[in-house]
Amino acid sequence: MRRPPHEGGRGRTVADGDHVSVLSAVKAYAAGVKRTPSPRNISVLVVDDEEPVRRFVERVMREAGYTTAVAADGAEAIQVAATLDPFDVVITDVMMPQMSGDELARRLRASRPSLKVLYLTGFSDRLFKDKVTLWEDEAFLDKPCSINGLLEAVSLLTFGRCNAPDESRS
Repeated sequence: MRRPPHEGGRGRTVADGDHVSVLSAVKAYAAGVKRTPSPRNISVLVVDDEEPVRRFVERVMREAGYTTAVAADGAEAIQVAATLDPFDVVITDVMMPQMSGDELARRLRASRPSLKVLYLTGFSDRLFKDKVTLWEDEAFLDKPCSINGLLEAVSLLTFGRCNAPDESRS
């Protein structure tokens, strides 16, 4: 059964039956993660045809310090991507009308081979039926996902570990 990523009121999520504000949860997670100083921000393109999911993912990423852009489908994502230079990660729904997340990633990687891709799906069984292998710099996360799960997945793709590297080790 598919459930929305958040329930309760606007901007709220359910965690183990208790209501927790998205902002509070993201701030608590981000406080424990020290970002490595970088000459550029990590930019994330969020693509999902479901507006509540798109808004949730974009907000989590933005409030964790990532630069974000959004698109409602593959065609719009290609247009938005053309205006972003550079961007590092695309977080995309797998099942979208007109263009799948896999096809979108393939098209975006034609001009950005190092692009990292996080597939969000409520149908992981279908993902692996259509896409037998996840390539380097690809990962998937089941929907609905938690704030920590989303941030850890993106951190794993971008830094190679579940938390961003500690500044003292750089």
